[in-house]
Amino acid sequence: MEEYKALLDEKMGRVVLSLESEYKSLRTGRVNSALFDKVFVDYYGEKTPLTRVANISVPEARLIVIQPWDRSLLSKIEQAILNSDLSMNPSSDGSVLRIKVPVLTIERRKEIVKQAKKIAEDHKIATRNIRHELNNKAKKQEKDSQITEDDLRRILDDIQRDTNFYIKKIDGIFDLKAKEIMEV
Repeated sequence: MEEYKALLDEKMGRVVLSLESEYKSLRTGRVNSALFDKVFVDYYGEKTPLTRVANISVPEARLIVIQPWDRSLLSKIEQAILNSDLSMNPSSDGSVLRIKVPVLTIERRKEIVKQAKKIAEDHKIATRNIRHELNNKAKKQEKDSQITEDDLRRILDDIQRDTNFYIKKIDGIFDLKAKEIMEV
């Protein structure tokens, strides 16, 4: 039974970490450089994360400065940002890109909350898939007479209880993110 608990905690823990990681790249009312984690630049024929080809800083509350390590990438970085779903317009002075981040409108905030909800739902589905996988594994062990029917029932109940815990955790993370997004 402990093997199921350990496996479940490991896999579902990774799902929660993945959710938190994805939420870092969602735009909220606050400006941060993690917004650009999913922006990729064509760097000598390879799609490279922006964070690996430029320095990203936030000198002011509504300003982001991107300084590429190779100036020849400036236009490619600008194009990558324009093509991303960030809805930002960088301005170039020849050596750095400056992005003035506008205040999010209520409509845009609601769109981002919907996006966050979809991400949370995808992670809940992943959690349920893990539950399904472990349930099948336990049922197979019972079928092969490796565990008793009582053990199977106990294992299935434990798996369900832990799944509910992780789904509530995902919901809690979503609620916090939605509140952060809607905060003006």
